[in-house]
Amino acid sequence: MTIHLFGTAALAALALTACGTAEDTTGATTVETPAAESSAATESPMASDPQSFVDMAAASDMFELESARIAQEKSQTPAVRDFAQMMIADHTSSTEKLRQAAGEVEGVTVSPEMTPAQQQQLTALRDATAEGFDALYKQQQVAAHEQALQLMQTYAEPGHPEPLMRFASTTAPIIERHLGMARDLP
Repeated sequence: MTIHLFGTAALAALALTACGTAEDTTGATTVETPAAESSAATESPMASDPQSFVDMAAASDMFELESARIAQEKSQTPAVRDFAQMMIADHTSSTEKLRQAAGEVEGVTVSPEMTPAQQQQLTALRDATAEGFDALYKQQQVAAHEQALQLMQTYAEPGHPEPLMRFASTTAPIIERHLGMARDLP
């Protein structure tokens, strides 16, 4: 996995996205090896302030929603389509709960915007062949959920605004369940 550091704000935004694809010189998208995939878990997403946390969480939800919609269209595997449907339901709910929590913190707003890396991942999903789609989707889901789980677990610790800390602590177990399910996808 490759993460480019552009500054604190970009690092925070990129931390939720695992660049789960690599391009060779021909422009063909290839799936990285499991060894590279597991390194995503060692990257620790850090939100330096409440707005950064909300931005990262909102970007994560938006990525999950958009990638799930693509999976419902492109995957030929019922288990992948079912997982994608659950992602749509759960991340729609998560976004609403995030809006509620952010509304309780002065000066914090939710305006979901995916990072450039997340947008690249969506492009890779759209461009994936039928044969390679499920493997790429699974890889991206595992990496994204590993990082989202780290973000939530970190923000659930004392010292953060209570509404966001509560959101993170109640969201972390859901993300952990999603991560286990993503790992079990065919």
